[in-house]
Amino acid sequence: MLNVDISNIWGEYTLNDLLSLEKETFDAHKLLLDGKGPGSDYLGWMKLPVFEETEEMIRIRAAAKRIRESSDVFVVVGIGGSYLGPRAAIELVMGSNHNLRGKDPQIFFAGNNLSTRAWNELCALLEGKDFSVNIISKSGTTTEPAIATRALKWMLERKYGADEAKKRIFVTTDPEKGALRQMAAEEGYETFVIPPDVGGRYSVLTAVGLLPMAVAGMDITEVMFGAASARRDMEAFSFENPAWLYAAARNLLYRHGKKTELFCSYEPDFRFMGGWLQQLFGESEGKDGKGIYPFPLEFTADLHSMGQMIQQGERTIFETVLRFAPPRKKTMIESDWKNLDGLNYLEGKSLDFVEEQAFQGTLAAHTDGGVPVILVQNDEICDRTLGEMFYFFELSCGISAYMLGVNPFNQPGVEFYKRNMFQLLGKPGYTK
Repeated sequence: MLNVDISNIWGEYTLNDLLSLEKETFDAHKLLLDGKGPGSDYLGWMKLPVFEETEEMIRIRAAAKRIRESSDVFVVVGIGGSYLGPRAAIELVMGSNHNLRGKDPQIFFAGNNLSTRAWNELCALLEGKDFSVNIISKSGTTTEPAIATRALKWMLERKYGADEAKKRIFVTTDPEKGALRQMAAEEGYETFVIPPDVGGRYSVLTAVGLLPMAVAGMDITEVMFGAASARRDMEAFSFENPAWLYAAARNLLYRHGKKTELFCSYEPDFRFMGGWLQQLFGESEGKDGKGIYPFPLEFTADLHSMGQMIQQGERTIFETVLRFAPPRKKTMIESDWKNLDGLNYLEGKSLDFVEEQAFQGTLAAHTDGGVPVILVQNDEICDRTLGEMFYFFELSCGISAYMLGVNPFNQPGVEFYKRNMFQLLGKPGYTK
């Protein structure tokens, strides 16, 4: 089970300071469960994790089976939560190099940028390949995925003809409204639902994340089992609830001047999970002049670039370090009779052992240097622990944002850059 360790955060504040936040944490959690807080129209994510396989999940697995049998490549079109959640899940569990294995369809992501170079690279990768497309958008009008959708639809129709192309396009969108829903109805695409009461950054446990996961070869039943277990275990109204402990600890640190949270993991495949966390917390809390700035890092690699700043920079940061049980398969360090690299002192040690000492040494250095560290510890990386982790962070974020006094489920500031861009592009209705 997931565990939160706050034994490395204490400085000018004490356990009593944390305990003084108990009522605030209680109230924030109760607001979520009662659905009476700001943004309560978007609490559908709390009901998603269930132990029973739903009809939607059965349809997802059936579609994934057809895609896996007919396609060399699966292109996932989406941006924000429609992109970061699926990619984070697949890369953490399957590995960032999963596309090189050859046994499962390659998964590529499009519609998350406006780069011509990235588009040209994707087109080259699709050349000569059988492919299918999953378009993920509540509205269907978001600029980046809409442009990619138009282009990929044309490519599919040119390659397979209009009728066959329709069988290779899968749409994940609002159940009733929006341009993408209308397009899917007119064209006859198979559709999956983003519930209206689930916002994008909380949507990974809907078809948004589950269909790409299933196509990649993951067991989505196990993912949901992990999330459902977390939902059951994290209903407690006490600091024995890891979501309570994490939300209260980060708010305590924020109130003592710790304005930046470093999300750190010693797993390179955690990179896009860090990106998902960055959006989840950044978009949920960064408003009304408030918010902890989320910044993902990969250790030990980033210790060689950011280690100096962490150790001796301005003391406004804290770390949340994600730890996982070591894999069952061990890698041992062998002897070399010449010992030119000077590593024989590690002979017979496992790579896990070396990594653990790097973690312990870094933990001691950073805490000694005035950087509080929250540890989030979990079992070995797998489908089930992934689901548990998704729900834990979503719940923690909701509680934490209410403690901060902001609406966790809106993002009004995002529209400002879009308005300016549409004015410059001459979009109807956006003239100066």
